[in-house]
Amino acid sequence: MNDDGCMVRQPWEISFLAEPNEVAGLRRVVRLHLKLWGLSRQIEAARLCVTELVTNVIRHVGVGTPTSLRMSMNGTYLRIEVGDPECHMLPTMSTTGPEAEFGRGLALVDGIADRWGVLLGADRKVTWCEIATDLTAPNGHSGGMRVTRAEAMISLYGAVASPRAVNASRLATAVAKDAAIDVIVDLLCWMGAHGYDVDDALDAAQVRFEAGA
Repeated sequence: MNDDGCMVRQPWEISFLAEPNEVAGLRRVVRLHLKLWGLSRQIEAARLCVTELVTNVIRHVGVGTPTSLRMSMNGTYLRIEVGDPECHMLPTMSTTGPEAEFGRGLALVDGIADRWGVLLGADRKVTWCEIATDLTAPNGHSGGMRVTRAEAMISLYGAVASPRAVNASRLATAVAKDAAIDVIVDLLCWMGAHGYDVDDALDAAQVRFEAGA
């Protein structure tokens, strides 16, 4: 996050050899980066797409193939790219039935992602897919009005608690986190002072948070 309160989502890429034992590690890396990007709702879809695209390389290009994984934002879509050096073997969706053990990878990607395709270069091909987010801008926040209201409240708390930390822009990430905790504590104190059960309030808040309400 930068000083203006935007979530900066810089593209990243890693290279690896396409081995079955690499897939679990790639899934963990995807989960970590998407949590840092504030895109938790897209984690499972992204991990499934990465699994299928990498597995497609392992099965149809070969074990040990030099491969790359790149993730970036294309507008408000999360973009996943898996590259390999085999330019003459285009990935296609299988027409196998649901009982088939193999050949359904791209069919799964087609069902999970909003769009996908293949880019061919002189010595490399890239199979990509894109997953929609609820962002309104590539460097914006997900969560809608609740996140917007929370950020306004956090900025107000930070300005009162530490005026030097706030210029015309919003708080730096670490200061904002402390301010958010102060907001929660003060609200719990208010609940207790008015005779409400704090644990019940936390339980109700957790239920609404998990429901996305």
